[in-house]
Amino acid sequence: MLTIILMMYVTLIPVILAGVANMAWCKSGVLDGTRKPIDGGKNFIDGRRIFGDNKTWKGLIGYVLFNTIFFVLWGFLCKEASWESLHFFYLGHDNTVPFNLLAGTLLGLGYSLFELPNSFLKRRLGITPGKTLKGFSKVFFVFLDQADSIFGCALVVWMFYDLGILLYLLYVLVGAATHILFNMLLYFAGLRKNMF
Repeated sequence: MLTIILMMYVTLIPVILAGVANMAWCKSGVLDGTRKPIDGGKNFIDGRRIFGDNKTWKGLIGYVLFNTIFFVLWGFLCKEASWESLHFFYLGHDNTVPFNLLAGTLLGLGYSLFELPNSFLKRRLGITPGKTLKGFSKVFFVFLDQADSIFGCALVVWMFYDLGILLYLLYVLVGAATHILFNMLLYFAGLRKNMF
């Protein structure tokens, strides 16, 4: 079990690094013209925003860009350190720059696109962007906020390595727990407004 969890981390280290880099990217003034909501400010048929102001093209571009860059760099390091046997993507595919560009891009898309259904659901429930509810609903949405992107990333891993449903769900649980820990660290570092 410890080896499997280690493999999960070795495989998704680029995603963790990309998440941190994207926080700084979104706070920067670089390409500020892309800081436009993905939903274009439009409302759904219920009169509420589709995703809200927090889901921007700048964030999506950042996730894809940084996941791709870090996946390529991590591929070089995995080759040098002989860690390819601990990397789910490399169990059935060669560690090459073209493959890593593809995998990194798909991870970035999986991460950012799988956040959108959660935002859509929260807008339907009238939850303000960046906020959660109270009581059990808060616990549920704190977990969902951390797990949504991991559902997408683990699905991308599954596209290249047959995880099976149990390993996929374990990936989501471990990823969500890691996401919660990193959000706490980013909050204390001043890169996040809210811990959850």
